[in-house]
Amino acid sequence: MGDGVSKILICGGGVIGLCTAAMLGRDGHDVTVLEADPAGHPSSSIQGWDWERPGVAQFRQPHNLSSRFRMVADQELPGLTDTLLRAGCVWMDYFDPRFLPPTITDRTPRPGDEAMRFVTGRRPAMEWAVATMAQAAPNVTIRRGTKVRELVTGASAAPCVPHVAGVRTTSGEEIRADLVIDAMGRRSPACELIRHAGGRSPVEEAEDSNFVYFTRYFSGKQRPHRKGRVLTPMGLLSILTLDGDNETWSVTLFTSARNKAMRALRDAATFHRVVMACPLQAHWLEGEPITHVLLMAGVLDRYRRFVVDGQPVVTGYAAVGDAWACTNPSAGRGLSVGLLHAQVLRNVARRHIDDPGEFSREYDAETERQIGPFYRNQIAADRARIAEMEALAEGLPMPPPNPMMAKLFAASAQDADVFRGVVEIAMCVSLPQDIFARPHIAAKLAELDGRPLPPNANIIGREQMASLIAG
Repeated sequence: MGDGVSKILICGGGVIGLCTAAMLGRDGHDVTVLEADPAGHPSSSIQGWDWERPGVAQFRQPHNLSSRFRMVADQELPGLTDTLLRAGCVWMDYFDPRFLPPTITDRTPRPGDEAMRFVTGRRPAMEWAVATMAQAAPNVTIRRGTKVRELVTGASAAPCVPHVAGVRTTSGEEIRADLVIDAMGRRSPACELIRHAGGRSPVEEAEDSNFVYFTRYFSGKQRPHRKGRVLTPMGLLSILTLDGDNETWSVTLFTSARNKAMRALRDAATFHRVVMACPLQAHWLEGEPITHVLLMAGVLDRYRRFVVDGQPVVTGYAAVGDAWACTNPSAGRGLSVGLLHAQVLRNVARRHIDDPGEFSREYDAETERQIGPFYRNQIAADRARIAEMEALAEGLPMPPPNPMMAKLFAASAQDADVFRGVVEIAMCVSLPQDIFARPHIAAKLAELDGRPLPPNANIIGREQMASLIAG
């Protein structure tokens, strides 16, 4: 059992790095967070939109916190939900009768519905709340403007495996620690750091997700009423509508990066015309635009594994959240899965902080068991969606959908319990395979065997899109 107090360094002071720091600080460890960006967090959350965070590429892109985030936060970081609300974040409840699809006639609340409520907002407000919480956490020191250059090694804890004993910063300062946690997000140079420290190359799989995003933020006295799903496939593109903090919200269109004609969506008038062609989302434009159309491209899907052939590539090191694996962010699950990963790390540290080899092996195993399925399911969904977009762009027949997911979405439009299962998947509370195994849902899906599923009535095809772009 790991019951000693350890000195822990966390590289990266974003949402997941600071949440991990607060968890470990509450366990009594001496935790120091090294954040490369120099700007301290603003004194009030409303100033967060002007917070300069160049180290977070998607800082001003849409984010969402799910029910799973709130569940883990309330368990591991009590008070964070209240701090998010103080920052102007808002409650969401997809089981509120107003948000149920109009085709569902059974609008009776279910026991446990309230557990699925969550609080969400824009990334700056979220990060302000998390930074406020972490700064007040016991045993946590946050050093901003400190960038890690390399890992420092010490006496090996396992034969032929380098042991990370700290870091060296770009200023040349050496900081020693019993455990170094990489929370540097999508841009983490984990593989280079480990190889430079003499470790074996981690397993790494990486490729461009081939999605490009166009987002505009709006503000108004009343947030739009939700008529459709948060994320809706519309043929050549998908539309994502998210509630924000402090009377704001966002509309995002994303499509295949290979479809160069769609770059016209960066023009505000073109963006407006295309959103107006989405019948369940057009009213989300009824606010005051507070940004231009923001573009994001070059998003990597990447997965890393730090135990190879049963042996850690290094000990004394752990990657959490996007530094471990990251995907196309359209589902808005990154922060929620990252917080769940931080909880896994905390639990493994409680058992094995004093045994670096066993810590590395169990952290790898628990990451694969508890967090890996979220990554693999998202990758499968992304691959299917980009194939649909590219087939439509080339005038080819749409590839067949995943039959189980297609039936699940079809049944969720009529059945209140199937709808709840879909929400649980979206909110990172349950995996699809767990939902499919529920007797009621399995029976509902079986009823659709051999029956044609209703087509998506809101597909925007090549000719309509060309007309919308041309204006």
